[in-house]
Parts: sequence; C-alpha cells; structure tokens
Amino acid sequence: MNRPSTAPLAAFDEAAAVRRAARVRVMVFDVDGVLTDGGLRYGPSGELIKTFDSLDGHGMKLLAEAGIVTAIITGRQSDIVAKRAADLRVEHVYQGVRDKREAFEDLCGKLSVTADVCGHIGDDWPDLPVLTRVGFAACPANAHAEVKARSHWIAATRGGDGAVRELCDFVLRAQGRYDALLADALA
Repeated sequence: MNRPSTAPLAAFDEAAAVRRAARVRVMVFDVDGVLTDGGLRYGPSGELIKTFDSLDGHGMKLLAEAGIVTAIITGRQSDIVAKRAADLRVEHVYQGVRDKREAFEDLCGKLSVTADVCGHIGDDWPDLPVLTRVGFAACPANAHAEVKARSHWIAATRGGDGAVRELCDFVLRAQGRYDALLADALA
C-alpha cells in the first residue's frame, strides 16, 4: 500500500466527499463511539454492556443489499459485538485488534480490493491508521478533533445515535442507490 498522507485535510468539500463515497465498495466500521455511544457500562457480574442503534443496523443492511461489503474492526473483544455482527450479517469482523492498519490490510487482501475503494468510519486515534488510508474517511459528530481533521465527511449525529445510518444514507445517495431502496421499502 502507498504511504498515506497523515496531514489534516484543508476543509470540508461536499462535492469531493460525494465523489469519494460513490467509489466505496467496502465500508469498515469501528464499534465503540461509532456503532455505540462509546460509554462502557458493566453489568452486576462485570460483563460489558453495549447499546446499538437499530437505525444504524438497518443502514448497514441496506449497504449490504446494495452490494457494499461491510466489515468491523475494533480494539475490544466482545461476545456482544460478535452477536450484533451476526445479526447484521457482517462477514468480516476483526476484534481485539491492536493494529487496525494491519487488520485493514488483511481485509483488503482477503477481498482483493485496494484502499481507495474502501470507506471507514472511526472516532478516535486508534482509527487514524485506517482513516488516512481509505478512499472515504468518515466520523461521527463527537469524534476526536484529530479524526475530524482527517475525515472527508463528518456526521451531524453522534456515534451510537444515528451517525452510521446517516453515513449509510450518504453513501447510498452518492452511488444513486438510495431512491431504489426506498421505493422497494414503500412497495
């Protein structure tokens, strides 16, 4: 892979974001702070409890229905994430990852794709090695400032509260697939 630019982007350019989103064939999701609100809640037995937004999940299903491969790369290992991924039929799940760049490169190799046709939504520094390599970098509204500075698109909503659905709708619109999927839902 080419060495990515790690410098902040100059400014948000919506037309460029649409062009980049139109090329996405693989969308990679972080979990904590993206698919969840980032809060860490523990049950009485010490088990980690995560809350996922159903709108986000449906957006991921719509991407898959449109032929876009969905994947998860997360730093934590969790049975809850495995269950959620199975519910959403996400086939490529990397958990307990220390080096997200390495996991991303493995994913690209398995799918025989280059980084420029991949998108990633992340919220914090561990996501930067992937965000600075993909063709379309995105983040929720409450992402860290360094992540926002390097994203091509920033959701108006927070992680775990619709940011992923907003992203999915943006990608589907950029690819001209949103209206057909909506028409199917209305039929």
